[in-house]
Amino acid sequence: MSTAVSDCFTIGSIVATRTCYNENIEGEVLAFDPQTKMLILKCPSSSGNPKRHDVNIVNLSLVSDVQIKKEVTTVPEPPQSLNLHRLNTRVRNSIENKRRLVSALSACLDPEGQRLFMAIARVIDDVSWAGQNIRVYNEVIITPPYKVDNVIGEKDSKPYNYIKKFVERHWRDHRDNIGANTSQHQ
Repeated sequence: MSTAVSDCFTIGSIVATRTCYNENIEGEVLAFDPQTKMLILKCPSSSGNPKRHDVNIVNLSLVSDVQIKKEVTTVPEPPQSLNLHRLNTRVRNSIENKRRLVSALSACLDPEGQRLFMAIARVIDDVSWAGQNIRVYNEVIITPPYKVDNVIGEKDSKPYNYIKKFVERHWRDHRDNIGANTSQHQ
């Protein structure tokens, strides 16, 4: 098919298009809206990662050529219904987590403390501020200036040892990054 637009593209079919900018887009049809002539194609990832895909929305009014490479004749199974309760829970948890991080960042003016807090919060949910101190798992406290020697907790506990190593690695990475940045500017 060339320039004329089909009334319907079957979901799962492989379609190739050439845009008015002479860009070729080929992919699997995810959806098609005949009223707006919008075609949604799932294409191989531009990053080259085989586990990911790019999704392109193509306005067929701005396409110079459309070819159906492989027509799917079987009707695809309807998509599974969304678990709205689970989605709402995820949204609520995400919002709560963002609020917690925002209030945590406003609790500490020390940029090094904020940086360490954010690094910990990326991997551990149970982290909070107790004044100017960082509290992790309600068992370990990190006091200013937030160095390895400032980690306080039960010395033989797993959380204490984990957080102590985490803080050590954080400062080592931070020092290495500073060293790399200063050598680039010389």
